[in-house]
Amino acid sequence: MSVGSIVSVAQMRQLEQAAIANGVSEDDLQRAAGLAVAQECWMAMGTMEGRPVLVLVGSGNNGRDALIAANHLYEYGASVFVYAATVGQVNDPIWNEIAANDIPHAFAENDQDFLELETLLERTAVVLDGLLGIGFDPKGRPIEGLYAEILYRIKIASETIPPVRIFAVDVPSGLDADTGLADPHTVASELTVTFGYAKVGHFVGDGRKFSGRTVEVDIGIPKEVIDSFEIPYQTLRLHELRKALPDRPSDGHKGTFGRLLVISGSKTYPGAARLAVDSAVRTGVGSVVLAAPASIQNVVGVLPDISHLPLTDASGFLGSHAADELLEYLINRPPSAVLLGPGLGLNDDTREFVQSFIGGLNEALPNGFKGLVIDADGLSALAAAGDWSTLNENHLILTPHIGEMAMISGLEKDFIRENKLSVASQFAVDTRSTVVLKGAGTVIASHDGHARLSEAATSALAHAGTGDVLAGLVGGFLAQGLTPLDAGSVAVYMHSEAGRQVSEVYGDAATLASDLIRALPDARKVLDVPETRI
Repeated sequence: MSVGSIVSVAQMRQLEQAAIANGVSEDDLQRAAGLAVAQECWMAMGTMEGRPVLVLVGSGNNGRDALIAANHLYEYGASVFVYAATVGQVNDPIWNEIAANDIPHAFAENDQDFLELETLLERTAVVLDGLLGIGFDPKGRPIEGLYAEILYRIKIASETIPPVRIFAVDVPSGLDADTGLADPHTVASELTVTFGYAKVGHFVGDGRKFSGRTVEVDIGIPKEVIDSFEIPYQTLRLHELRKALPDRPSDGHKGTFGRLLVISGSKTYPGAARLAVDSAVRTGVGSVVLAAPASIQNVVGVLPDISHLPLTDASGFLGSHAADELLEYLINRPPSAVLLGPGLGLNDDTREFVQSFIGGLNEALPNGFKGLVIDADGLSALAAAGDWSTLNENHLILTPHIGEMAMISGLEKDFIRENKLSVASQFAVDTRSTVVLKGAGTVIASHDGHARLSEAATSALAHAGTGDVLAGLVGGFLAQGLTPLDAGSVAVYMHSEAGRQVSEVYGDAATLASDLIRALPDARKVLDVPETRI
């Protein structure tokens, strides 16, 4: 089992079927799953002796996993009560084990007005939610009837003081394990014990809010089965990201660590240029050059850690003449990578600038060019052109938020939000680019179909300018020679780490993009491999 991999429902089903075809029975898989759930509950609670645990059991495989867990929790000394939605099958050996252990149980369909459930909830410390599993579709089959009544009462219990703790089996009941869409009756879990691999829906859409801490457990899928499957999706893992960073030899110089050209800023958004270059220099890149309108030099020219390339502008915005100047500069002083877009503004002049610059870029750049990052207004201008073909010779990174993704893809925002991972992955393949689709649970998708997903989600980053900071980080790491996928991944991790650090001091609401800049040195240090001490 590869820690950090995430799968769709279909991929998990394929893994389970392959395991069965390889000689592992479905019962073996379920018994391993139920045991793992009980063990994680034990570790989360600290002790089980005498602790009241209410186990909710649905009619599907998820309910059977919960029943197996109930038996183990009973063996650990917990005071277990099983509350099933429907009457269990008499010949099911798991139900027979419940009866043999004399574990008390009740059935919702026999519980008039759910009075017994309400009484149980007043007495229990923990609810183990095994009502609905990863096959549930909240759009196609909304929760109603018995399940709605049960979950309504669980939600009330979870909001009491002190609250009843909620642990979920594989996925919180009502959450779509692919899209993260939650049925209105879904109850947020403190802990979700998921089988084999975390599911995409744990991290996208409403998934984070409802899944709580997600723990992956081994259910006995053979290694040879896992090795035969390519799992293209992963979460960001710090120890893996550290491996992607370049060495920093003590005899290195600024040329050793790359040169980034940042094309950014306008009279409307001079601050975007400052945020982009200030973040880029904190990545470890050797040098940064800011190409900006000459008329805003009084604002950006005071930055001491970068070089400046003032460009001819049209009333504070870059135009076609600036594109010609810039392309000539590239021929004479080629950078390792280019960041285009933050704060350019959007009008006829900037559209013409972006399209002229992109059109001549291939001829102006030498071999060994690491790539081009296009952000913000650069994406808007490029979308107006509607032609990506001229970019295919370069390593291209696109950094849209949901609205910009809708603009460049033609898809509806709600569809993108509900299918974030698959949309970013497919667009990256179609455009032969790397896509960094920003927002809670940022997706970094590569042109080869692989993608990574950040587990970070915080409103501290929901402020103007934080995207400019991220764009600068992506460009800085790309200029140092990281692959586009690694550059985007490391940048997203460092960005969210800075947001976390600042939020701890100022809170989410008061955190500004400029605050992130001050936190970047410490956030960058987190990426360094710790010194080994004995």
